[in-house]
Formats: sequence, C-alpha cells, structure tokens
Amino acid sequence: MPVQRADARRNYARILAVAEEEVAAHGADASLEQIARTAGVGSATVRRHFPSRSALLQAVFRERIENLCARARDLADAADSRAALLEWLAALTAYAASARGLAAVLTQETAGDSDAAHVDACSAKLTGSVDPLLRRAVRDGAVAPGVTVADLVMLVTGIALATEHHADPASEANRLLALTVAGVSPER
Repeated sequence: MPVQRADARRNYARILAVAEEEVAAHGADASLEQIARTAGVGSATVRRHFPSRSALLQAVFRERIENLCARARDLADAADSRAALLEWLAALTAYAASARGLAAVLTQETAGDSDAAHVDACSAKLTGSVDPLLRRAVRDGAVAPGVTVADLVMLVTGIALATEHHADPASEANRLLALTVAGVSPER
C-alpha cells in the first residue's frame, strides 16, 4: 500500500472524526455532503478515502470498536473490578446509543460480501479486550459466574434498540443500564 502524504492522512483523520460525530448525531443516514462540508473537504476527497457509504461507516465502526477495546485494556488493572466493568459498560452503552442504525446498515450492505468478515473481526477483538476485565470481575465476586461478554453486549444492544427513538436516547439508555445493574428489587 502506498504511503499517504501528510495532508491526505490529516484529511482522512478529519473526515473520520466528523463522520463519527455525524453518525452519533444523525445515525447511519448521516449526510456524506455534510460530513465533507464540516471536515472542510470536497465530496471527491471523501470518496477518495471512502469509495462508498459502507466504507465510511465501516471505518467509523472500526474506530469506535478500537476505542472501546483500548478503554477495556486501560481499565483491566483498576483497583475496583466492578467499577471498571461498569465504566466500560457505560462507554459501550454510550456508543450503542449513538450508533443508531449503524449495525443494520453494515449488515445489509455487507450481506454476502467479504467485508462482512470485518464486523466479525471487530466483534472478536472487542470480546478479547473485554474478557480479562469481565473474568476479573467474576473472580472478585462482582459479577455472577457464567456471564459472558456476549451477554453484556446483547444486553446493551437491547437497551440501545429500545431507546433509539426516545427523545434523549443516551440518557434513557444510561438510566436503563443503571436499572439493570441495580436490579428491579429494592435492597433489603
């Protein structure tokens, strides 16, 4: 792969950062033209870096997963394994609440395509990064044995889907996550 010029690397990073913000604000239907305008580049520059909407959304997805993986690694040695896991779950919830429609679009656009493997690779990477955090919380008695990363991701995905049409999806998702963690029965 040829080495990119410095301005091309800056444009790529700026387009990706703006795309993340636009997807968080407007879901997977974020306007590519608005992304280009906000990034201060032309539509042709966006297309040079990301030849399709799917390619741009995949890059956004990959970047967000990388950030979640890094956060899990940062929290792996925290003094309080329960607090660390809950902090990571809050980050996952914030991501899921802001990624409205992203998973559905990527699944539809990559169905039967070799690019669908990138979603599986990201999922495996996420699981590998979070598993030590979860195992430590289980070992410390902060999480019930048998809870898996897939369980936690499915729980957060369900919360995100249930709140995606709410007036304030992020706040409602956080409220439901807190309710889930606390349980529905009052403490005795």
